[in-house]
Amino acid sequence: MQSFKIGVLREEKNPPDKRVPLTPLICAELMRKYKSLEIVVQQSKTRCYSDEEYTSFGISFQEDLSDCDVLMGVKQVPPEKLIEGKKYFFFSHTIKKQPHNKILMQALIAKRIQMIDYETLTDKTHNRIIGFGRYAGIVGAYNGILGYGIKYDLFRLKPANLCRDKAEMEEELKRVKLPNIKIALTGGGRVANGVIETLSALRIRKVTPEEFLMASYREPVYCQLNPRDYVERPNDHNFDLNDFYAHPEHFVSKFPIFTKSADIFISAHFWDPRSPQMFSQQDMQEKDFHLSVIADVTCDVNGSVPSTIRASTISQPFYGYNIMTGKEDLPFNKDTVCIMAVDNLPCELPRDASDDFGKDLSERVLPYIFGEDKDSIINRASICMDGKLCENFNYLSDYAY
Repeated sequence: MQSFKIGVLREEKNPPDKRVPLTPLICAELMRKYKSLEIVVQQSKTRCYSDEEYTSFGISFQEDLSDCDVLMGVKQVPPEKLIEGKKYFFFSHTIKKQPHNKILMQALIAKRIQMIDYETLTDKTHNRIIGFGRYAGIVGAYNGILGYGIKYDLFRLKPANLCRDKAEMEEELKRVKLPNIKIALTGGGRVANGVIETLSALRIRKVTPEEFLMASYREPVYCQLNPRDYVERPNDHNFDLNDFYAHPEHFVSKFPIFTKSADIFISAHFWDPRSPQMFSQQDMQEKDFHLSVIADVTCDVNGSVPSTIRASTISQPFYGYNIMTGKEDLPFNKDTVCIMAVDNLPCELPRDASDDFGKDLSERVLPYIFGEDKDSIINRASICMDGKLCENFNYLSDYAY
């Protein structure tokens, strides 16, 4: 490998993100593995890993990163901070034509930057290979349990963002004693697996969807629902997953039956805007609607969960949804559903989330930067390069130029 230099960016988006793409230990391990690799870091007062932790692993600071081959951050880089002609890795939040990042997209083109978005890094079968989804699920489930405890005055837990790490958060979970509630979980990917980690730490038993609906229990239980469990074609009980992915608009929700049994709903599934909502406001007004806490981990505002009318924040993770008015209310009132819809959940455990992400980055992505990219992972993930959009992202032309 020829000499290669990576610059770790200081997060400059406001409010600043505490996460890092590469932790001090991972930086040191990478430089030990790749003798020709140098990693430098911009100093920061807001990172979850201190400057001293980086220097203790022999990582140098460098303010001007213009001599780096690759620049890596977490969140969007301010357009005026972009260095012309460079290769960047960060979450750009541009691929859905997000209006607030249009100026950033245009700057990436104008400055002839190769933009590799972590969200667009996929394998040959188009599955994402990197992300913070696991920790979104871990923290989202924790917050859902925390909200239930407050609502019914059962227990009080330290908020996840005040825990030093996942280990301390799991210590908090040991204080939880849940009644025989039922928890419905949707999703089957990284986010849902993170949810299951937290539910497993609580030793909550998993049951089948059929058992969930038909049986009563003396202990808390949860069921995991996949698309065949919560959508169907009208007047047709046959289900084909590929058909659902291709034409979700042809399906209707059969999730409302679970709202009559579940106490907590944890939404951790990917939602296509063409898909039906999980339930309607009218369903929520039915007398047998039983949900009292909804943890919308994926946080699609006005999306699959109609009560997610806005994103909540780490400092104030809960708000109430008044079933009768359809408007926001106090989170723990008797007549409101408690909503948890924090849109940056991994930031609550930034050290663990960064370590998890950095390991995936070093194992699944960086080898393709240093060596031969036989599977075209980097090229396929590049949104733009040399002043123009790459082929897979030509649909952004009215947004990027």
